[in-house]
Amino acid sequence: MADVAKSRAQAFQFRLDLSTGIPVYRQLIDQVHAALSAGMLNPGDRLPTVRQVAVDLAINPNTVVRAYKELEIRGILTTQQGTGTFIAERPAPAEDGERMRKLYALAAEVAARAGAAGYTLQELIERLSELRDESPGARKSL
Repeated sequence: MADVAKSRAQAFQFRLDLSTGIPVYRQLIDQVHAALSAGMLNPGDRLPTVRQVAVDLAINPNTVVRAYKELEIRGILTTQQGTGTFIAERPAPAEDGERMRKLYALAAEVAARAGAAGYTLQELIERLSELRDESPGARKSL
């Protein structure tokens, strides 16, 4: 079981798209959230070190620190001195009404950002479906 978690976490890699105009630290944060939603990362999984991410993406380590620190403040990550940065245990799920309100707000934000970038809602839905199908271990409930 530990080997599966280790290989899943090792398979997770950050990617950057510098053409989006989205700050690099924000892209890192969004990718952790997406990987959690897709089941690519789970509580207890170890993330790459700040140094490793910075070298792999050719970015300033402070950018990675900023992303990791923000995720830690939100309770998504936990850092253990000397051992690394890990996905934190998930807090109890919010009530259904609150959870659905947050999902609606998130969907509206994504749709607005896509529309501002010139994409149609149908193109967004198709891409989300592709992401669901590409994600190993992704839940098929999207």
